[in-house]
Amino acid sequence: MTLRAVEAIAEADVVAYHCARHGRSIARSIAAKHIREDHIEERLMYPLTVETTDHPGGYRGALNDFYEEASARLAAHLDAGRTVAVLAEGDPLFYGSYQHMHKRLAHRYETEVVPGVTSVSAAAATIGKPLVEAEEVLTIIPGTLPEDELTARIAATDSAVVMKLGRTFPAVRRALERTDRLADAHYVERATMEGCRTAPLAGVDPESVPYFSVAVLPSRVDTGPAEPERGEVVVVGTGPAGPQWLTPETRGALASATDLVGYTTYLDRVPVRPGQRRHGSDNKVESERAEFALDLARRGRRVAVVSGGDPGVFAMATAVLEVASQEEYADVPVRVLPGVTAANAAAAKAGAPLGHDYATISLSDRLKPWEVIAERLRAAASADLVLALYNPGSRSRTWQVAKARELLLELRAPDTPVVVARDVGGPEESVRVLPLADLDPDEVDMRTLLLIGSSQTQAVRRGDGSTVAWTPRRYPEAPRTGA
Repeated sequence: MTLRAVEAIAEADVVAYHCARHGRSIARSIAAKHIREDHIEERLMYPLTVETTDHPGGYRGALNDFYEEASARLAAHLDAGRTVAVLAEGDPLFYGSYQHMHKRLAHRYETEVVPGVTSVSAAAATIGKPLVEAEEVLTIIPGTLPEDELTARIAATDSAVVMKLGRTFPAVRRALERTDRLADAHYVERATMEGCRTAPLAGVDPESVPYFSVAVLPSRVDTGPAEPERGEVVVVGTGPAGPQWLTPETRGALASATDLVGYTTYLDRVPVRPGQRRHGSDNKVESERAEFALDLARRGRRVAVVSGGDPGVFAMATAVLEVASQEEYADVPVRVLPGVTAANAAAAKAGAPLGHDYATISLSDRLKPWEVIAERLRAAASADLVLALYNPGSRSRTWQVAKARELLLELRAPDTPVVVARDVGGPEESVRVLPLADLDPDEVDMRTLLLIGSSQTQAVRRGDGSTVAWTPRRYPEAPRTGA
């Protein structure tokens, strides 16, 4: 307890605390030696502690009625001129019961909230492990979340404390196991109190876990990612730009990797982590990069091969799987994690131009002849598909966009909506919707993606002056012929 908490109890006429039906209160037991005989004690007993009730409003309805009644009892003391001290285990506004009193009373009466030591800080002190250091992120997670959500939250963070274990412990353990964090996890029960218990979480019997216990994933600084029992390669995509485009699964794979392999520009999007090795290279050595990553994995390293966008869309997944198909790498595990690809990112910024069938085509003739590209453009345009055109131009490829525009104008109306999306998600983001006839090839570079509408794609001017593009999901039926 803090000195101010002791003073507040001493100044109070009434000491209130929450408890379960058995009448015992952890908060009162912590403050017991500071409670005087002349204190009026208000025991706020919960009507239920599990979500089984006959209350017409269900579990939440029963609790709301309880908090209203408890607040009314405290208000009666306050109206009589008495000072009330509400005891709260840990910190009053951190998953605490007091916060429900605060919402109902603080706007009506002069209120002081005395901060306390949370179970998070107490647990870290008990196991003697730093929670976070440098740029690490700490996430506080209630164990009552669905298991898939627990898994996503754990995968996306550096350090974590999972609260409210008890019956949730098996799901929390599985979430830690699914994210390869089980070996890092510590179990802490009744931190700093009598009966405190700590242990590696992996070895804890679920039947022995009370509600007042936490799982701790401490800082990785100085320890780095855990050494894998077996090497593997995970191919991940960073999305079209920065960290906001990463999926939780990808964040977890990047955090747990011992080695990062990729084009230097994409590696620069990934935060530097202590103990991780980074292997950057030029963008034109995909096969060599894949072979290097697989060789690392054969030596027991957990390797994340980093792509932009989605790794399976004109990116590194194909290169890795192609090399991994060689007999010498047959036993190396390879996983591909999905990411946000540029076409989806650009489409979302422009509206919904990919709302119906579409084709994705790369205009780069570095890996396939232009004749093949032109044939596919004609076929897709003839089928009236929306087109997502990747790699439209670069410093060494300056004529492809003009040729594609010329070809498409033979098969599409001049007013066909075109989305010109450049640097989506980046500092120079620009997304415009214009007619196909107005497409200027000189404005298109390697950081640009083009979405060419179908005959059904609409471009609509909005009240704020913006233009949105969308393709209806319903396609007009062909007229019937014959008798």
